[in-house]
Amino acid sequence: MRLYDEETQNFPGRWWHAIDEHRIQCDLCPRYCHLSEGQRGFCFVRQNIGGEMVLTTYGRSSGFCIDPIEKKPLNHFYPGSSVLSFGTAGCNLGCRFCQNWDMSKAREMDKLADQASPEAIAQSAVEHGCRSVAFTYNDPVIFAEYAMDVADACHEVGVKTVAVTAGYITEEARMEFYSKMDAANVDLKAFSERFYRDLTFSHLGPVLETLRFLKEETKVWFEITTLLIPGQNDSDEEIHRLTDWILENLGPEVPLHFTAFHPDFKMKNTQRTPSETLRDARSIAMSKGIYYVYTGNVHDSEGSSTACPSCGALLIERDWYELGEYHIRNGACGYCSEPIPGCFEDQREDWGSKRMRVGLGPI
Repeated sequence: MRLYDEETQNFPGRWWHAIDEHRIQCDLCPRYCHLSEGQRGFCFVRQNIGGEMVLTTYGRSSGFCIDPIEKKPLNHFYPGSSVLSFGTAGCNLGCRFCQNWDMSKAREMDKLADQASPEAIAQSAVEHGCRSVAFTYNDPVIFAEYAMDVADACHEVGVKTVAVTAGYITEEARMEFYSKMDAANVDLKAFSERFYRDLTFSHLGPVLETLRFLKEETKVWFEITTLLIPGQNDSDEEIHRLTDWILENLGPEVPLHFTAFHPDFKMKNTQRTPSETLRDARSIAMSKGIYYVYTGNVHDSEGSSTACPSCGALLIERDWYELGEYHIRNGACGYCSEPIPGCFEDQREDWGSKRMRVGLGPI
């Protein structure tokens, strides 16, 4: 296997095979891109060079920031803690509504301003007191080799890892990738094939397979986010179908986040999501029996706080990303001792809502 090439900044990719003497097939995501010499995949960062797959963004980042873990969003994974977040460039989906389009749709490598080795990232997390490192902004699936190496380095120093992802990954790569992750937020963008086909240029089925896999075959803590877009995926009928599927396949304890869309990228003429749409969706999901349903990207303290599904007591009070009351004891309700699924400590951390840019050294 070739080693990292510092001059070209290319790294040997995995999950591919040769089709013939001129072409290779990428087996990382369900697009299964066929690449001729020099050609890049849909994600733009995986390329056929010399008849082999290379990752062109290994060690290169669009920037490092320390965020509250609730911003990922993860509400049941060490509440109040800080997470060192970074992404690269490119994406294996083509969402017309992308909220991070400047990075995920980037085609210029000079968008990647920072460089850092896996060990440097892990050490920076330790130095800044971060409980975890998150692969986010664009989808970590497309830079899986880098993310997995960072995860190994983080685990060596006791730092957790988080994947913020659309879950669009093949069975071939799924097990290896998620074996390195402690938590994930999976973006279930809608519950119709039409939406996935027309607005993301992908398919719903592989995402549902990823969610079932996480539930049935891993110990990864995961939560689900659905961005509600007016007129596209916000009907009561679709919310009913989405929540029915979650209950039947994942159970009532997986936290579900409904978040507000703001006009961006190629859907700037679509209105913002009204707050009442999020609250209505939350009401539907909770009436169906999902225990933990949250609203995001709007100011809604009730919709962002955690209540005990047994006695109804307020367990974690949230106002945007600021935490107030906290009543989790030994992973259970501090009032009735009902177990609360997730990763908790008796004393929450208090990073708050601040965001801090972090500079790292060269790779």
